[in-house]
Amino acid sequence: MENCYLIAGLGNPGAKYAGTRHNAGFDLVERLAKQWRGDWRMEKKFQARVARVERDGRTILLAQPQTYMNASGEALAAVTSFYRVATERLLVAVDDADLPMGHIRLRGSGSSGGHHGLESIEAHLATREFARLRIGIGRTADGVREITGYVLAPFAGAELDLMETVYSTAGRQVERWLDAGIGVAMSQFNGAVKAPGTKGN
Repeated sequence: MENCYLIAGLGNPGAKYAGTRHNAGFDLVERLAKQWRGDWRMEKKFQARVARVERDGRTILLAQPQTYMNASGEALAAVTSFYRVATERLLVAVDDADLPMGHIRLRGSGSSGGHHGLESIEAHLATREFARLRIGIGRTADGVREITGYVLAPFAGAELDLMETVYSTAGRQVERWLDAGIGVAMSQFNGAVKAPGTKGN
């Protein structure tokens, strides 16, 4: 489909995982769908929830793979194939434990960095040449590598307020990517998001 863009947020389906750090990608596209007045539909043929919106003459698809994080590529490969979405018009939003909480980083390509959701997408699309927006969730204070319990836990306390600002800023970065391209979006938004009540992004 000409002029079709796909913004996918990664996470795990089900109430058990709602609001967890690992679902930051889900939460971002959820907010974008609400902001752009997109209605979610469960598309079984894709194994994904999909919302379709028209914005500034473009068709924008928002997607939440329902395959669980480690098999995200199965769903996104199906969506991109069906709608013929070029990889330069694909953006994937993911959580990143190696990025401090409160930071966002958009790149036009790159490695998975050990993120299993990105690994799955790279394998199924046979390319790393797609935009990825990393949403920092940080690590535990002791910095241990095994963080399964941490990423599958919900945001709490002051984290919730900060993440609302992060999602708002990341949403504006996605809009900038759509309107002006990845270079401008990177230069204007990458880095630390200002905490609520401070001036900046």
